[in-house]
Amino acid sequence: MKRTSLWLGFLLTALTPALAQVTVEVTQEQDQFLPGETIITAVHITNRSGQTLRLGAEDDWLTFSVESHDREIVPKTGDVPVTGEFLLPSSKVATKRVDLAPYFSASLPGAYSVTATVRIRGWERDFASPPKKFDVIEGARLWEQEVGVPQPAGATNATPETRKYILQQAHYLKSQLRLYLRLTDGADEKTFRVFPIGPMVSFGRPEPQVDRLSNLHLLYQDKPHSYDYNVFNPAGQVIVHETFDYVNSRPRLQPEGDGRVTVVGGTRRVTANDVPAPKPEELSGAPPVSPVPPVEVTPPKP
Repeated sequence: MKRTSLWLGFLLTALTPALAQVTVEVTQEQDQFLPGETIITAVHITNRSGQTLRLGAEDDWLTFSVESHDREIVPKTGDVPVTGEFLLPSSKVATKRVDLAPYFSASLPGAYSVTATVRIRGWERDFASPPKKFDVIEGARLWEQEVGVPQPAGATNATPETRKYILQQAHYLKSQLRLYLRLTDGADEKTFRVFPIGPMVSFGRPEPQVDRLSNLHLLYQDKPHSYDYNVFNPAGQVIVHETFDYVNSRPRLQPEGDGRVTVVGGTRRVTANDVPAPKPEELSGAPPVSPVPPVEVTPPKP
């Protein structure tokens, strides 16, 4: 019996250093989110075990738990999709990004924390991250307008369907204002989408206009001499995104007699983030936007 206990002790001692060389960390680019906003969360897995790890084959290799400020478990509405097998060599870091919002009932304003847990097949051990805190807050409403959803060509006497555009602002990283678009039904009871438009200057005022097709045109100042122009359709999709610089005159929205809305003044600056995507010759050497891979494997930070 003593020999068995001694052998198990030696085995655990030998395994502990290798097992301890896998660490998990959760990060988020912002600490505050509006109700219904995407909660993009990055899980960083550092491998210093001295061997290559095969991860992502099982549905439960990476799991999440969310708690409220009073340490109550937040109910899940589904499992976060994380499958996709990959290799993580030793001395490398794998980063997996997910959106937690559709899978947890964390829409009420308050303080929350998320913990990620990684299970390595064959090791029979879980590795949990320290809790990452974040807040869900109510943003200030700046403007709202109810619109009708255009019917398909040839449709007549159809029951009218309405949407409501709501512009909200919230503090990003506690020091910067961020502009959001919330799209709801006409009664403001169901939220279809919360879209983070971007940072805005504190001294600027967003300029919204709705055209004859019920598209929302939005021009706002994101930098001292730069304006961001977006057009959203009633489905909450971005159909136009452009940048205008304050050169000689300030850009502004102008309603036309036929129901269109155009930008007058300023000078347009073509960027790689434009929608529709610009032609290569229009970019003036600016690099194209590269898609984010499902899992990023990089060297660890010093």
